[in-house]
Amino acid sequence: MEEQATVQTGITNAGKSIGTGRRKTSVARVHVKPGQGNFLINDRPLDEYFANKVYVSQVKQPLEVTANVGKFDIYARVTGGGPTGQAGALVHGLSRALVTVDADLRPALSKAGLLTRDDRMVERKKYGQAGARRRFQFSKR
Repeated sequence: MEEQATVQTGITNAGKSIGTGRRKTSVARVHVKPGQGNFLINDRPLDEYFANKVYVSQVKQPLEVTANVGKFDIYARVTGGGPTGQAGALVHGLSRALVTVDADLRPALSKAGLLTRDDRMVERKKYGQAGARRRFQFSKR
């Protein structure tokens, strides 16, 4: 059973810190607690979940920026989107969770741009059009 976090702090009764991250259509709920540096994403290790090493290094970026590599165990649930969106959501959620652990990490994470939610989404197709921007061909006669 999952512990309920207080709204103000984001820290549960079990001493875990929770952060929610979003990117495109992906949502990541990240739990951070002191440990040996283990990563579990949807019950799978980080290297197994993301086959591409670029995503692995991207997810570890908040820990590297704050010099906390190997100090926390990270458990995350990620839903929606593809690997790019999920990696971005994990970075955002992990950064927010680290700030609830230690507020002194905020300036470093903020300077690296890791606390800002990337709000770019796919532009959707409109009715009466061929695509999001594309129009049907105009015929005068």
